[in-house]
Amino acid sequence: MFDKLAISDKTQKILEKSIDETISKEEANHLINVQGTDLFALVATADCLRQDIVGDDVTFINNCNINFTNVCTVKCGFCAFARNKDDSDAYILNDEEILNKASTAVSNGAREFCLMGGVLENADIEYYEGLLKLLKDEFPKVSIHGFSPTMIYDAAANSEMGIDESFKVLKKAGLDTLPGTAAEILTDRSRNLICPSKVDVAMWIDIIKTAHKNGIPSSATMMYGHVEDLSERIEHLDILRNIQKETNGFTEFIPMTFMYENSPIYNAGRKNLGATGTEDLKLYAVSRLMLRDLIPNIQVSWVKMGFRFAQISLTAGANDLGGTLGGDELSEASGAPDGVDTSIDNLCDIIQDLNRVPLERDSKYMEFYPNI
Repeated sequence: MFDKLAISDKTQKILEKSIDETISKEEANHLINVQGTDLFALVATADCLRQDIVGDDVTFINNCNINFTNVCTVKCGFCAFARNKDDSDAYILNDEEILNKASTAVSNGAREFCLMGGVLENADIEYYEGLLKLLKDEFPKVSIHGFSPTMIYDAAANSEMGIDESFKVLKKAGLDTLPGTAAEILTDRSRNLICPSKVDVAMWIDIIKTAHKNGIPSSATMMYGHVEDLSERIEHLDILRNIQKETNGFTEFIPMTFMYENSPIYNAGRKNLGATGTEDLKLYAVSRLMLRDLIPNIQVSWVKMGFRFAQISLTAGANDLGGTLGGDELSEASGAPDGVDTSIDNLCDIIQDLNRVPLERDSKYMEFYPNI
């Protein structure tokens, strides 16, 4: 495979090994730093491995983000969305507004509501339970992908309830899957710099494992390109694959490149923010080599990267194009390059231009809908 590429002996040895077996953290740390023809070989290897594991289908979901509030007590250095409760543009959607947004999405064929928001000061498990029942009573067949580990942690504390019991209540009320957000970078060094008020690494892991053990699968995310170094990206991936070996509860991995232009840390004068295009490709490719079929689905975030580079990233080991979104106030506040809403036709065009097969899916990658 590499006969005509002038790549280093070490890179070639690692890539040849990766065809048949998982790579170590040390090997991943080498690959995340490669350049030139070594990078081309890495991307090509990841794409071949993607084809072997999941074939040429590129999946996506018809979904709708329902961000029920932008009021948040957790002040993160990367977030341009959060507001104080007294800010003029602060909002908390009422039941009618939530149902109206959901109804519009369902009329457009949505199969999933992504129910998210800021961390409200007094929100407890009963409050989140009420939001779930509101949507499930009206739209029982639509999956709810809701909340985050930090939101669950704070709500459980407000209810004086354990995490395990909290998930039992939320699952009964209709929580189908948990966004693996609030992960950012899973090293406490970076978290202390960008999100010191969020759950620490150990607590994030505990909450995710508890969700999985209660039969609530989750996505796994990484937000990169801020204060972390390359080795911390690899540490994050290693944590995810160790969790997956124990619980098999992750449905997908979603790397999310940091959109820094409107962030508090950028406005405060921090420089050298944002990942480069080659860093994006290396992360997707190394993710595929580390996660292999343990987490078979790797998603590109078109809302973070724009449609053109999302398409390119599908050639670096990824196999999922996210969702139609129906709006995403968090990404919009950060400066989403191609908007925050798209059509199934547009996603299909992007996929078919790569000579790959578009396939609509559900939240858990359990049901697929090819007649689109």
